[in-house]
Amino acid sequence: MSSVHLLVLIHGMWGHPRHLAELYRIISEKYLEGLDGIELEVLLAETNREDSTYDGIDWGGERVAQEVLNRVDALEKDGKTVSRFSITGYSLGGLISRYVIGILHQKGFFDRVTPVNFNTLATPHIGLPRYPSLMSTLTSSLGPKLLSRTGEQFYLADKWSARGRPLIEVMADPDRIFHQALRRFEHIRIYANAVRDLTVPYVTSAIETEDPFALYETNGIEIELDEEYSPLIKSFEVPAIPPAPIPKPTMLSPQWFRSRKPARPFLPPALQMRFPLNIVLYSLLPLLVPVAISLVVVRFTLASRSSRARIRLMEEDDSKGQKLINILAELEDEVEHAVVDFVIDNPADSQLSSSSTCRFTGHRSSSPKPVPNTPALATKIDMVENGSTLPESTASASSSSCSLTHKKKETRRPPEPILTPVQLKVAGWLKQLPIKKELAYFPEVVNSHAMIVCRDVKRFEAHRRGEGILRHWADSFIL
Repeated sequence: MSSVHLLVLIHGMWGHPRHLAELYRIISEKYLEGLDGIELEVLLAETNREDSTYDGIDWGGERVAQEVLNRVDALEKDGKTVSRFSITGYSLGGLISRYVIGILHQKGFFDRVTPVNFNTLATPHIGLPRYPSLMSTLTSSLGPKLLSRTGEQFYLADKWSARGRPLIEVMADPDRIFHQALRRFEHIRIYANAVRDLTVPYVTSAIETEDPFALYETNGIEIELDEEYSPLIKSFEVPAIPPAPIPKPTMLSPQWFRSRKPARPFLPPALQMRFPLNIVLYSLLPLLVPVAISLVVVRFTLASRSSRARIRLMEEDDSKGQKLINILAELEDEVEHAVVDFVIDNPADSQLSSSSTCRFTGHRSSSPKPVPNTPALATKIDMVENGSTLPESTASASSSSCSLTHKKKETRRPPEPILTPVQLKVAGWLKQLPIKKELAYFPEVVNSHAMIVCRDVKRFEAHRRGEGILRHWADSFIL
């Protein structure tokens, strides 16, 4: 029987498998003939597309996990054995990837198949952050309502676990199966847009709590791109003292008119037209914008309503007891009862356990931790769930790394996103993992979110600028 390395590719919100066509093409070309007797099989996830992406990270993950198991069965019927496994997710697909590997780990899949590469591109690992702006306030308020279950999970507004914790927090918890599954991968690499990603900002896609690129246009940051994989950032340095501001030109002078020209297009690529159609479009904007906003809200509302109806049907399914959410709910229930019984029987020991588990070391275990079943560990879980934040030493003690060089000389702090205590805790937990971080640099576009995966090169030629990122991903892929 031939040996197969199965690679799963998962698209993002409102997505379609064709959005990852360039990833599929580049990795297939690189490993067309396999290597050392190992054949690469690429699965473009099909079952969680378009409006189905409203149904939540968990239901999307359940669908894709079943798709993976079906493909493994089909390969075995063809006389092939899946011996190695990798997964790559774009945007929402990265979160779904983390859920999928939790399901596979729970089913014992990784006891017989070696997990090799885990990659994400522009994924909101700590949820979508808020910024001190009106638009951010609106989206963070409307997102959980208009994007159904997925929107609630994006903004950590859900109560996913039996204890009321949001799913993104549970998936980052070192004592939970998702984190344990991630630790089993030999190579973890994430790609983030350093600037201009209006959909998934730098701090959440790079799992950081500060943004050195927030003032990149004025703080004099020096960015060196990788010659082979441009626009991948090789290194960056923020000067200790920002450069003096450029003197403003005299009003109505030629320099003044040139300065008024926007550095990047005002409209997205689909609406960029040549003269004289652009003049007509600009004149109609006061009418078109309210109409477009109304249509978008109606579209989101209808899709969200359909999603919630689908979720109700899925939750009523007789087979729901096998879903990971129900298995973990039963586990948390058992842990809670064990803690109560222990406290009643050993009040003094319980207090000692509580005080001894308040210290969080941040060291990475060399092997997966067992599912929590001890009172001391349960006490620590309760402490974290009740809102305790990580010690400062934990935030600095991180085994995650950047493959680029960053010389940090910054003294002036840039404007920071508004991260909740839960998001800070999630970032601290994820930084325990041996993550390699890569940054992409697209300063000339309105929104760089689609660029990083060359999402639609047939419609938008500019998306080809991200090919260097995908070639780096393919060259870093271990077969």
